[in-house]
Amino acid sequence: MTGRVGRPRGSPPRQPSGRDPDVPPRLSLGARSVAGQVFALQAFIVVLLIAAASLALVFQERYDTERDARHRSLAAAEAFAHAPGLPEALRSANPTSELQPLADAARRAAGVDFVAVMTPDGIRYTDSRPELIGKRATGDLSRAVGGQSFTEVFKGSPSDAVRAVVPVRDASGAVVGLVGTGIDVAKVSDVVQGQLPLLLGATAGALLLGTGGAALVSRRLRRQTRGLGEVEMARMNEHHEAVLHAVREGVLIISADQRLLLANDEARRLLNLAPDAERRHVSELGLDPRTTALLVSGRVATDEVHLAGDRLLAVNVRPTEPYAGHPSGSVMTLRDTTELAALSGRAEVARERLQLLYDAGGRIGTTLDVVRTAEELSEVAVPRFADFVTVELLEPVLKGEEPSPAAGAYTRMRRAAMSGVRTDQPLQPVGDIIRFEVPTAPMAAALDAGHAVLAADLNAAMGWRAQDEAGTRQALGYGLHSLISVPLQARGVVLGMANFWRAADTPEAFDEEDLSFAEELGARAAVSVDNARRFTREHATAVALQRSLLPRSLPDQSAVEVAFRYLPAQAGVGGDWFDVIPLAGARVALVVGDVVGHGVHAAATMGRLRTAVHNFSTLDVPPDELLGHLDELIHRIDQNESGTAGNGGDGGDGAGEAAGVTGATCLYAVYDPVSGLCTMASAGHPGPAVIRPDGGVEFPQLPAGLPLGVGGMPFEATELRLPEASRLVLFTDGLLEDRDRDFDTGLGLLAETLARHGRSPEQACADVLAALLSPEPSDDIALLVADTRRLEADRIAEWEVPADPAAVSRVRNAGSAQLAAWGLQDIASSAELILSELITNAIRYGTAPIRVRMLRDRNLICEVSDGSSTSPHLRYAATTDEGGRGLFLVAQFAERWGTRYTERGKVIWAELPLTGGPEPALPVMDLEALEDLAW
Repeated sequence: MTGRVGRPRGSPPRQPSGRDPDVPPRLSLGARSVAGQVFALQAFIVVLLIAAASLALVFQERYDTERDARHRSLAAAEAFAHAPGLPEALRSANPTSELQPLADAARRAAGVDFVAVMTPDGIRYTDSRPELIGKRATGDLSRAVGGQSFTEVFKGSPSDAVRAVVPVRDASGAVVGLVGTGIDVAKVSDVVQGQLPLLLGATAGALLLGTGGAALVSRRLRRQTRGLGEVEMARMNEHHEAVLHAVREGVLIISADQRLLLANDEARRLLNLAPDAERRHVSELGLDPRTTALLVSGRVATDEVHLAGDRLLAVNVRPTEPYAGHPSGSVMTLRDTTELAALSGRAEVARERLQLLYDAGGRIGTTLDVVRTAEELSEVAVPRFADFVTVELLEPVLKGEEPSPAAGAYTRMRRAAMSGVRTDQPLQPVGDIIRFEVPTAPMAAALDAGHAVLAADLNAAMGWRAQDEAGTRQALGYGLHSLISVPLQARGVVLGMANFWRAADTPEAFDEEDLSFAEELGARAAVSVDNARRFTREHATAVALQRSLLPRSLPDQSAVEVAFRYLPAQAGVGGDWFDVIPLAGARVALVVGDVVGHGVHAAATMGRLRTAVHNFSTLDVPPDELLGHLDELIHRIDQNESGTAGNGGDGGDGAGEAAGVTGATCLYAVYDPVSGLCTMASAGHPGPAVIRPDGGVEFPQLPAGLPLGVGGMPFEATELRLPEASRLVLFTDGLLEDRDRDFDTGLGLLAETLARHGRSPEQACADVLAALLSPEPSDDIALLVADTRRLEADRIAEWEVPADPAAVSRVRNAGSAQLAAWGLQDIASSAELILSELITNAIRYGTAPIRVRMLRDRNLICEVSDGSSTSPHLRYAATTDEGGRGLFLVAQFAERWGTRYTERGKVIWAELPLTGGPEPALPVMDLEALEDLAW
């Protein structure tokens, strides 16, 4: 309790200025005393009641007088209006002369101030004032004209009056006149004023009686309260009840001569005062010397801490106000803060630990990287819990593998992270192998026990000394003095070890509460480390699977010069893929696709799609038809796998639905280096970028196709005629889209990067990734850059073939001459045989037009096209068959052969290596005879 105090408890009551303290106080009705306030309140109530009663009497008298005036006026008017002969008098030639005397007599008889007889429109025939005769009466007379009698308080000319107006009726009941009587309002007021002396006398008497009674009550109350005011009485009660007994705060009141005037119960308990301590000098109370000096000095103090035995007291001192000439003393308040200080310290430590655990939950495990998770554990505990933190992990954990529980597996770990308040720590650096070979060392003991171990004093940790004597001496000399070792365990498996060190920067050693906290922090970190380890393992598995399914090298072909890049997402391997597939006729197929999702399933799905595209490409169908076959295949696979899951197979837990392929996209483009024509179709995939030889970048608009597996809509192909030295860029949407960039923004950035002229495909790939790759890609990226080439005209030979068997030999001879011009005499015989068989069968079984084309590329390509869509089939001819061996011979002599269909027929082609090799062991036959063989 602080502040200025008016009068200490136990001192005599404060006296008015100039009063001898030994003389009893005078009885007074001072306004500040309780008696004076009661008297004033009673007197006010008496006056208020008397005034209200007087006003009520005045108003009542006025009301009664006015009511009497109304009745008198109405009675006089009724009597005069119903007097016999009045209607006839009104019809006479001079009503005034006849009625005026009668009206005066009636006025005097009734005691009213006027009696006026009027026409229905208010013209006076008679009046007490002759000058008003013949004038119109003022006021509203309509009710009387309507036959209704009424009274009113009239205000107007010639004077205010209480008047009554009554209609005069003839024998037929018609209103023929009006009679008005009244009494002036001034006379009514005179009547009321005549009653005032009586009212005032009664009021004065009542006031004297009420005031006298109030004075008697106040005198009695004054004697009982000794003239004290309400504040002083309330203060006396508060001091007695609260200060002395109730409050848990000690109070000492000291007089000006440093003697104790009052001590409450709490002060006696805290200071252990004697029962008779009052009136003693403060130096005789047995207080702490510092506390005694404070009281003697008289200075003001606020929350100073003083000793009282084994207690800490918060002391406040304030001076009291002087009164009645007495000098000022002082008041001291005391609070016991011993338990509060200890409790506050523990509560603050607990709050900090909870906050640290909360921060650890948000800062540990932000990435799925094992080493980074260990670093986050070391960083979050320094310096709020430890001065240095080291984290060691088992080698398999760092690689994402399952740690081995074999004996001795935990004696070697690699230091993965270390943090400290300073950088000149004496501990082994990150990357070193840490051994735990001495069983009594804190680290080995913690691993063996499976829980945290406390070494409060490292000087006494003999096992730690035995582990590395030289390093121990260096660490102790540096100032390390306390250690907690915590094994990092998840699912019952040890993953590593976390060590929390304190040095000279924190003199307090770790205690048991710190041990529990360190174990909780280690348990949370271990879960994050294990999650990162499992992710590392799954990521490595998915990456390995994906790399095994993606092209390891691109096939040899001459149509395009290709460079590619593939980057898996940081969050996990996805299902993006690309491919370059050589086709017949020196053509090449460029493929890029994307499977929704990440992980092993997405990689496996990607492998299935890539295999399916390879298989369908052997059919050599247009891109739109190939995507149609692929869409039908995926739809059938999804149905089969969903049916398996629904029939109680392994997919009963939902795995069947998860294994679906729906949602994959694909872009398939076929480039022909002979014509420069590029045909492409898209199944929900972004179209390619086309860079013209002059550096212009275009994004051709492809018909929007649905993703694979959705079904229901056919795909549509688009043909582009590409100039020589054009560039095609195929990509997945992960290259363009990112957390902070939308597709259109990425497309503009890609166009700007690709516009750089004179760069190889490899350089273009590097430039694109440098410009568009984010630090942490959220999706896979597949990029394929292909520079198109054209097959030179001198490497192409074409002939039109009439539907005449005799034309076979001419074309064969022309082909032989072309082979000689190309320097391919070594394969001329095989080529002539193939040409003869293909041309003969086209003439025999096909339809016009028939064309022959030879292409000198990496292989010699022989093509025969006709307008028929019938497909030849390879078969074994019986010994008795006259034909059927043509395709068999073609298959034996050619390296590859096949059929592809066009819009107006088919093309049968065969490829031969440019260098001659050992020919098949077949009987030598005359080419002319071979022309008679059929398939």
